[in-house]
Amino acid sequence: MIRIAREADVPRMLAIYAPYIKNTTITFEYDIPSEEAFLERFRKLTKQFPWLVWEEDGKILGYVYGSAPFERDAYRWCAEDSVYLLPEAKGKGIGTKLCTALEKVLFYQGYRRIYALITAENSESIAFHEKMGYYIQAQFPDCGFKHGRWCGLYWMEKRLKIGENPGSFPLPWLSIVQDAETFSNILDSLSLS
Repeated sequence: MIRIAREADVPRMLAIYAPYIKNTTITFEYDIPSEEAFLERFRKLTKQFPWLVWEEDGKILGYVYGSAPFERDAYRWCAEDSVYLLPEAKGKGIGTKLCTALEKVLFYQGYRRIYALITAENSESIAFHEKMGYYIQAQFPDCGFKHGRWCGLYWMEKRLKIGENPGSFPLPWLSIVQDAETFSNILDSLSLS
């Protein structure tokens, strides 16, 4: 049910994301990107980070991806997660399974911290990330303005590994997940396949 996202999935993933932009403060993005712009975002992110989908009976119910929360080299061991589900997919454990798989791949790549930036109004996501082992590290009141109101932001963190010198920069994710079999082995190790 979890698989690697493909370029052909972009229209369906954008259809999941668009209502979050249009109707909520869950994302601070104002305008729904075109398919071309979303495809370019997908291509740019997947050069380094995983992008996974949950599919049932040929229908994508949700997706998750990693990205870089900062630009400077010293932050290269940090990643950010983003997860979006169709309304009917919520409460079924799909988000948990997607995020668990993402975290495992990020860990194998060499990432040591994962961040989640969550709007204060999104108590469901805050509770979800706490359940996944994230802690609130900072709160930014009224830092974003959307839908006619000021919204706060929570900065949450999960530490995958601490301590030692991390050595080389994290590897591109496709060097870790080289094929469907390798990805299946990762999922099997998590009992998620």
